[in-house]
Amino acid sequence: MSNFDRGKELVEGSSRSPGDQPVTPSRYESQKRRDWNTFGQYLRNQRPPVSMSQCNSNHVLEFLRYLDQFGKTKVHLQGCIFYGQPEPPAPCTCPLRQAWGSLDALIGRLRAAYEENGGSPEMNPFASGAIRVYLREVKECQAKARGIPYKKKKKKASESKGDDDCTSSHPFS
Repeated sequence: MSNFDRGKELVEGSSRSPGDQPVTPSRYESQKRRDWNTFGQYLRNQRPPVSMSQCNSNHVLEFLRYLDQFGKTKVHLQGCIFYGQPEPPAPCTCPLRQAWGSLDALIGRLRAAYEENGGSPEMNPFASGAIRVYLREVKECQAKARGIPYKKKKKKASESKGDDDCTSSHPFS
């Protein structure tokens, strides 16, 4: 039995005897396994292939950018006449991207799967600061593009960067 299966049984609290029917994994567990397999395939398809032990946050960021091509969320660019409008009245040529919420959920599942498959929490590339920064930038840029007010939490001794422009550190470039 693999580490993944052992971890799944512990989480689900199942203890099977040889005659029992296998427990159907939850929707979350099934999606987590699919995501893990997809990410593993992505690493194997790199030239040269990358093993999971060599994987770092840069590989994860490249994977997230790669997934954008399959996105279904319209993200208006700053030059678009519909930039900042929650419900634009007509179609435009702005790109489709992965929605921030989908990326955030994906990273959560991959983070858990990494540790369930023997990775140490300290070395988890899905838990790195670079990933958190990327997700925060995607969230802010998508909120601005759709005209959704997004307020940052105030820090006690906050100093503004003076850069409220989404293009300077655009996560999609």
